[in-house]
Amino acid sequence: MDLSDLIDRNAAFTPEKPAIRFQGEILTYAALADRIHRTAYALKTRLGVGRGDRVAILSLNRPDYLVLLYACARLGAMLVPINWRLATPEHLYILEHASAKALFVEEAFSGVLEPLSTALPECRPVGLDFAPSVGVSFEAFLEGADGKDGRNPHIDTTCPLLIVYTSGTTGRPKGAVLRQDAIVWNAIQSAHMHDMTAADHIFTSLPMFHVGGLNIQTTPALQVGATVTLHDRFEAGAAIRTIVEDRPTLTVLVPATLLAVLEHPDWAGADVSSLRVVTTGSTIVPQPVVERFHARGLPVLQVYGSTETAPICIYTRIGGADSIARKGTTGLPGLACEAKIVDATGRELPPGEPGEIVVRGPTTLYEYWGDEAATSDVLRNGWFHTGDIATRDEDGYFYVHDRKKNVIISGGENIYPAELERVLHEHPDVLEAAVIGRADPHWQEVPVAFIVARAGAKPTVEEMTAHLRSNLARFKVPREIRFVETLPKNAMGKVQHFQLKAQLAADMAASSPG
Repeated sequence: MDLSDLIDRNAAFTPEKPAIRFQGEILTYAALADRIHRTAYALKTRLGVGRGDRVAILSLNRPDYLVLLYACARLGAMLVPINWRLATPEHLYILEHASAKALFVEEAFSGVLEPLSTALPECRPVGLDFAPSVGVSFEAFLEGADGKDGRNPHIDTTCPLLIVYTSGTTGRPKGAVLRQDAIVWNAIQSAHMHDMTAADHIFTSLPMFHVGGLNIQTTPALQVGATVTLHDRFEAGAAIRTIVEDRPTLTVLVPATLLAVLEHPDWAGADVSSLRVVTTGSTIVPQPVVERFHARGLPVLQVYGSTETAPICIYTRIGGADSIARKGTTGLPGLACEAKIVDATGRELPPGEPGEIVVRGPTTLYEYWGDEAATSDVLRNGWFHTGDIATRDEDGYFYVHDRKKNVIISGGENIYPAELERVLHEHPDVLEAAVIGRADPHWQEVPVAFIVARAGAKPTVEEMTAHLRSNLARFKVPREIRFVETLPKNAMGKVQHFQLKAQLAADMAASSPG
């Protein structure tokens, strides 16, 4: 069996049940299974996609995102979801690094196609909602595949299925490879966490290029035979209307979208009684936000994990009143996850002592694509080293305190300073650059850049911002740029980011009124 067989089984039991609801249209389980079969057949016969090949998608959320995932599973191929918020140079890097054989792209992001034809001419484009000048539309791609099944022999859940790119401290994104069985076990943990059954109705608005939007509730729902209402992207007013009118039972929101919903004028009068719980994660969740949901009678579950853990790893669970009452906890290790806290030597630490979270289980990454050194750095003796600092209490509950890595988390998105520094260093007027995070009441954190100009050069904030925007997604562009004479360094010449943070905090304190 492969992952797509789970859709077939649900289609056999409940063929006419809605699997996916999207923009007023319903895709039943029978229709979903048929579209997966046809897509697998077209991938195999028209593009020669087989075991181990990479198929990329650059799109907002849409049902065919999931169709492609399960079609790849049927062939033993790998889906490469691409963050649509990235800039074209970043898209090209991922497509080239993964050696994508095909790119399924939405028209809104078709600007990547012309440079792609030069950088990776063997990558075949297919338009999800349009017919590109070179390539075909998705519907034309499926012509002649009626009733056909492209299943490959000898495919099972040990086959890699996803390459999800996550920015790394080297300044270039790394592709975390997840096997099909990671998705299966992740769904088992989600069902345990949420008490999820076929009777549930899931509302997904987080982007499915993240494992959070794809795998915390969406693929688990399809595994158990539930219904998914899908939005192409998150918008607070639309999310509230869907909760009121469509009556979903479960949804996932990151802290930034939790706050957006709470601050929307329609929230106070909205009937949200259909929701059993709201699940959140991706970063440390402000307790006041949690308590505002509790005041509406809505329990908030917390989940801890990462791209490399598919992502469900540690969680609180529905019905676990004790776990929800423990303020600030992200919960206990899940059904298929071992977790412990260790020091720099790998020694397990006792309750109350902070250290790095390490995890082990079938949901952890298989490897980083094409990066043996990075893989061996995080996978040691079967344990995945998360780089996150936490403590646990006497009862085993985990409390995440900080990021060991220099990650900046802004609106649920990870921003790595090294990546921004790399782009800044490419500008001819920049001698040195360092980026840190600054607290922000809406986004939690935003990046701030410190720049040392080359001798004789006089770069401006406007020039630096334009350079960054041409190479990076807008959410990564620093909200503040400071020009300085020198950067603080240690004896080895490494920039001391903590000193910059202290300097920024002191400047902000000095400039605040009172």
